[in-house]
Amino acid sequence: MKKGIHPELKKARIVCACGAVYETLSTKEYMTVEICSKCHPFFTGQRKFVDTEGRVERFAKKYNWEIK
Repeated sequence: MKKGIHPELKKARIVCACGAVYETLSTKEYMTVEICSKCHPFFTGQRKFVDTEGRVERFAKKYNWEIK
């Protein structure tokens, strides 16, 4: 590898909206994410709607669908 062309890696702190905190290496020191493996439905096995701007409610109303 050539010297001086690669970005410097730093300890990074990644914070999820659910409150989980992860540490890794990255060029950024701080990042936020909306979904991680602790709260993602695929990993938790729970059904959960991630709704932005009421899209699920509009769909449910339009197609007469019941939200649980």
